[in-house]
Amino acid sequence: MAHTGARSALGWLASVAPDPGACRREWERNPHGIALLPAGKRWDVLILPGELGRSTLGVLTRLVDRPGPVLADFGDARLGFLVPPGTVGCWIGTGVRGAGSGTWIVVPYPGRGGSGVRWVVPPDGSGTLTDPPVLELAMHEAAAGIAGGTRGSGAGGGGRGVAGGGAREG
Repeated sequence: MAHTGARSALGWLASVAPDPGACRREWERNPHGIALLPAGKRWDVLILPGELGRSTLGVLTRLVDRPGPVLADFGDARLGFLVPPGTVGCWIGTGVRGAGSGTWIVVPYPGRGGSGVRWVVPPDGSGTLTDPPVLELAMHEAAAGIAGGTRGSGAGGGGRGVAGGGAREG
């Protein structure tokens, strides 16, 4: 991500923090480059199991030019798709967890690589999010591919799941 893009993404993400300046300092001081941010203000997060999440991202990248930001955490366990606020309250899906209003998630510093929680698709600062109906379509296609043994395109490869503090299953 270009330096300007990272700075723009940093501002967009930090804007949801109770104290955006403190959030920026936390990112800088934390050796892992992470901060806790509240979901439900500018975005919710739909958290999918690793295999389904990676396959869904593969389908999604074929359907749209650029999906919204996608987080991954340790061990390829889960991927988290940033979607419009309020989505989690309406989402029904077995095995899909959600982080919306009242929950906090671990968010890595944008534009910085590292182990642990990371961006698979980094935010660009524009506020672009994944459209829930398109995400649902991609999930159905990915699930059908997994059930049929065709595992999607693998375009999401290497995801590491999403750490979602207080995430609830929907």
